[in-house]
Formats: sequence, structure tokens, C-alpha cells
Amino acid sequence: MASALLELQDMEVAFTIGKKTYPALQQISFQVKEGETVGIVGESGCGKSLTSLSVMGLLPETAAMTKGGIVLDGKFMEPASPERWGAVRGKQVSMIFQNPMSALNPLMPVGKQIAEMAMTHLSVSKPEAKRLATEMMVKVGLSRVERLYDDYPHQLSGGMMQRIMIAMALICSPKLLIADEPTTALDVTIQAQILDLLREMNRSTGTAILLISHDLGVIREVCDRVIVMYAGYIVEDAPVGDILDHPKHPYTAGLLQSLPGADKRGRPLYTIPGRVPALADRRSGCPFAGRCPSATDLCESVAPDLLQAAAHHRVRCHLYANGGRAV
Repeated sequence: MASALLELQDMEVAFTIGKKTYPALQQISFQVKEGETVGIVGESGCGKSLTSLSVMGLLPETAAMTKGGIVLDGKFMEPASPERWGAVRGKQVSMIFQNPMSALNPLMPVGKQIAEMAMTHLSVSKPEAKRLATEMMVKVGLSRVERLYDDYPHQLSGGMMQRIMIAMALICSPKLLIADEPTTALDVTIQAQILDLLREMNRSTGTAILLISHDLGVIREVCDRVIVMYAGYIVEDAPVGDILDHPKHPYTAGLLQSLPGADKRGRPLYTIPGRVPALADRRSGCPFAGRCPSATDLCESVAPDLLQAAAHHRVRCHLYANGGRAV
């Protein structure tokens, strides 16, 4: 059985704005096993990207981990010095950022940016780094790489830039790859190619993937397991088939109900009423109570625990308080 490569242990993150502190992530606990692909899904503002930045040790200046910790490949990472994080990033864990145009250096040729990762983390010579970079560019599906090596980001299409980002992330053969909305703003054809590439890299290299997305359709295609987040909490965690075919949390059910499909053609798509509460507006009780069709007085006043509702299926909902049976 594969061991845990990444483990988040009851992690909490808060923002300090002025003299006030606002909890942003609460009671975040999950594992990613070696070779596993895990998706994190939810609306904007639910804490998906903040979770990934925590794993990379890249929290904003106004944010800090206030509880819990991160274990990466058996080593406790919090608190860790910037030097220790620098040695881990790129080599053991890499990240594909949401917007490649803002993540790439506009003043440096894209091939040299990939080669620089190899020189930094693998201690190879410049010629060897270039060879490794061009090989990786071919592996991620780029063509005419000798010429492309010297091109600048603005000369590339969105899909090509995203492949450059993937090449940079994989050049050092990391054990864990974090992909934060890797297909955002790409057309459907390029999106399919990027997802195929991630699947192939997972199969061929055994790299574990943590895929951040708001799109359950994308999650269905790529992931083994899904974590659903809402307002800074994990509200459901289960194998992909269990969640998509038998959702237990009302929020997950609402997300699935809003997906387009042939059976819904000609009808308005369902939308969950209301919106994710801002940090300053979050109150006690269940974070989804204000939008939930099944909410009770208990939901308004008491925050539910993350319960084991079935084998390999966790859910944060009072409906499953009696050993996985609705009350």
C-alpha cells in the first residue's frame, strides 16, 4: 500500500488585517499518497489556492499558519526556514500556477527558465541543463524545441506557456506536483491536451498530483480522490466515483447539480443560492448553513465535525452524526 507523501495535520491559516485576525483555513487534514492524484474543488474563495500555497510555504505576508502542520515525505515542514523551503520547492514538490503569463519571467527565454531550475536543484552544468530542458520540452509535447528554447513568453500561445510551466515543474522529477487551475483560460482542445499530459506524467513518472480546480468535470477526468472545500473547511473527501455518483454533503450535491449535461439541454442550469461568505462575514455554526436547503437550527449554531460517513468517505454535516446515518 502506498505511503503518505503529503500529510496536512489539522492545519489552520489566518489573515491579519490591521489589528484583526480572520481565520481562512480551519481543521484541514488530508493525505496524498505516492502516485495518487487528488483533486481539491470548490467555488472561488473556498480556500483551494491558499491550501496549495501553504503546502509550498508561499503564504502571503499577511497570512500565517496558526495551528497544525505539514509533513512532506515523512518530514515535518512547519515551522521551516526560508532556506529549507527553498531546497524543497522545485525538487521535492513543484507547482504549476494558475496564470503562466504572470508566473514566467517576461525578460528571460523560456528554455533558459527551465534550465535554470535544473542548475539550481540538480547542480548540473549549463550545457547539461540545456539538454535536460530541451528533453523535457519534447516530453510535454512541444515541437521545434531548439528554436523555442530561445523564445520569450510573449511569443508563445497560452497552451504553450502552460506546457513550459509543466516542464519547469517536472524538470527535477518532483515527488509531488501541485497544479492550480492548470487549464484556466485555455480553449477546450488545449485543456484536453494539458489534462492528458498530466495523466501521462502521473503514469510514467509516478509523480503524485494535487489538482486544484473549480470544475468537477476536470476532476472526474483526472483524479483518484476528491476533496471538496467550502469557506475554508473540508466538507467532503472520498474517492472520485463515490463523490460524483453518491455525494453526501448538500454543497457537493449542489455543485454537481449545476453541471451542464445532455439531460439538462434547453433548461436553465441550477445555481446554489447566495455566495461564499467573505472572511469578515464568517460566523459560528456550519459554514454552509446560510445556503443549505437542509439546514436546521443546530446547523446555525454548531459547527459539524468531519465525520466518517462511509468507508473512505468523510463528510462535514450534521445529517451524518449517527455513524453515517442521516438523523
